[in-house]
This record gives sequence, structure tokens and C-alpha cells, in this order.
Amino acid sequence: MTIARLGSVCLLALAAGATAPCVRAQPAADAAVPVEEYYFYHARDYGSESLVNPLRLITNGGFGILQIESRSNQLDEIHWRDGWRNLWKNLGSPLAAIEQKGWWDFLSTEVIPVSINGGNAQYWPNYMNHLLGGGMSYRLMREWYRYHGVRGEVPWALATLAAYHVLNETVEMDDKTGWRVDPIADMYIFNVAGVLVFSSDGVCRFFARTLHLADWSLQPFYDPRRGRLENAGQNYMIRLGLRRESPWYLFYHWGNSGELGLSRRLGGGHHLSGGAGFVAKNLRDVDGISETVDLATTFGLFWDRDGSLLASALYSREKDNRWRFNLYPGVLEVGPLRPGLTFIVSRQNDLIAGVTFGSVPMVPVGLGAKVGDNP
Repeated sequence: MTIARLGSVCLLALAAGATAPCVRAQPAADAAVPVEEYYFYHARDYGSESLVNPLRLITNGGFGILQIESRSNQLDEIHWRDGWRNLWKNLGSPLAAIEQKGWWDFLSTEVIPVSINGGNAQYWPNYMNHLLGGGMSYRLMREWYRYHGVRGEVPWALATLAAYHVLNETVEMDDKTGWRVDPIADMYIFNVAGVLVFSSDGVCRFFARTLHLADWSLQPFYDPRRGRLENAGQNYMIRLGLRRESPWYLFYHWGNSGELGLSRRLGGGHHLSGGAGFVAKNLRDVDGISETVDLATTFGLFWDRDGSLLASALYSREKDNRWRFNLYPGVLEVGPLRPGLTFIVSRQNDLIAGVTFGSVPMVPVGLGAKVGDNP
């Protein structure tokens, strides 16, 4: 699949379907909309927030599963038709799928946090990535559309979120057959709940002001020589002050991985954060109807300004990657250009490099290549 085809897929999907207070960002000059509270989008022209747009959300969220060890990053190896058919077989007959699993088994593993056993805790990513992450992404898109003067922020945000999650589930289901309950919990329970919860200004105010929730997604790039999409992933961050006036915060970064640690305010809106935890290394079938993940260790360092991520260094033992370095737009400037840079070091010490076009709006991916003679 060429990069042009990737762009077409995203466009078609879109058509289908520190103590930073909450600020009032100014809408576009020609936007005839009232000034309202902006909780998660502030139109910052640096860091991870400068890259926020609907197509990038769809790309990062839709292809994040490619970080799993058993999945190929080559786009032409995705079985699109199989994934689409199996997804809609299950979404079209959710009761039949749940009955195959058993109602109590479905509720106790996918919905109700009853067990902390890895094989019975599929609810954890449902709450973190679909309820909190998906709900925040919905509100983030509402604010993005409003800021850019697009009428009907709610339907546009819903269409964007639907495209993101349908693409994600299609790619994830491309090697599955038969009944599966994972997409039922994701699509019909937690995605819907996330939209409803983050439709509340009070909820958004709490997560924005008290927990400083922010989108810290990766910088995906396409390697045309190898036909691979690298560095895609929808990530989030929260931090909670430990004491009044203290520069220290409890910090948590999550997405495909989860790193718990501490964050320190440095002044000027800058923070340095670090954490350790686990990353989803591989998907493991539980009973032919649902899946869990095998975990590997990970740790990371993060530098942000006003909640917009400027640079990160992540170490993990997932897939073929060992180190992943991301330098976001605004840290380096080359004339009018504000490139974002990614460097991935493999277990074999191969280097994969990518560049993100921070000065070009609405471009969902950058370009990259493996450095060396062998593809």
C-alpha cells in the first residue's frame, strides 16, 4: 500500500463515519462561533499538541495495534476484507457472541473490574483506552473543529472517533475468525460511555485542571521502501500534584504501554517526567472468544511544556524495538520548517529514522526509512 493509498483510507474513513489552567483559545478569525471553554485543545504551535488533527488521530488510533509483536507493520499484509467482515459479524449479532462467551464471563472480564489476573483483566484497556482515552479524544476533536470554525462540532467529532475505532477494530480483527466479544465491549459499551462522560463540562474540567490530561501520541511515519507504517500509537498522560506548592506530581503515561512515575515542574511551564511499567508485547487468545496481552517491561523519560510533549525516550522489550526517541515540532526549527524527528533502535541495533512535517497542516504521517543497506 502506498502512502497515497493510506491517505485515501483515512479520508474515506473520516467521511464515513504543570498546573496549566483551562484557557479560552481564540477561534479562527472567520469562525462565527462563540468563545467557549477549551479544556484539551489550546492551539499550541509546539510539541505534540501542534500535531493534533482528525486524520492523525485516526492514523495513530487506527494502526496502534501494529506495535504488537505478532503484527506486521507492512500495510499490504493487513487482511482488510477479513477484518471488516469479522468485525461486523460480531457487531451485527452481539448477543450471539456474548452467549458463546457466557454473560458472567463477559461482564467479569470485559466490563466489571473483578479480577487482577492477566487472563481476566481485559477490562483495564477498555477503561483506560476506550473510556478515558476515547472520551478525551472525542472532546479534543470537538474543540479542534470548533477552533477551526467547522460548524457541527459534535457530529464531526463523533464521525472522527467512529472512523478511528472502526479502523482500529478492523485491523485488530483481520486474523480472527468466529465469535469475538472484545469489539462488542469496546464499541457498544466503553466508546459510548466515553462520549457521554466527556460531554460533561464538569468531567472535562476535572481531568484538564486537576489531572492535566493530555494527548501525547506518537509521530507515525511511512517507509515507502519497505511499505511499513512505523511509530503509530495513541497515547495519553495524567499527573496529580502531591502537595500544594510542591513541584512534584504523580505521573502516568499510557496507550499501548503504561508507565507510572513522577513528574517535576521546572519553571516556565516545563516539566520533566519519568516512569516505568509494562507494555503490551503480544495478544494471547484466552478461550477462542476473547484475548488478553502478554506484557514486557518498559520505562520512559518525557519533557513537556504546558502539557504539550516536546521530547520522549522510551525503552521496551516489545516487538523488534529497543529504544524509541521522539523529538516533536518546535524544538528544532529550520527556517520556516518545524520538523519532528523519530529514531527507533532495534534489538539488532539497526536504526529507523522518520521525519514529521510539523509545518504542514492535516498531514497524518511523516516519511522515514531504515538507515543502512538492508531493507
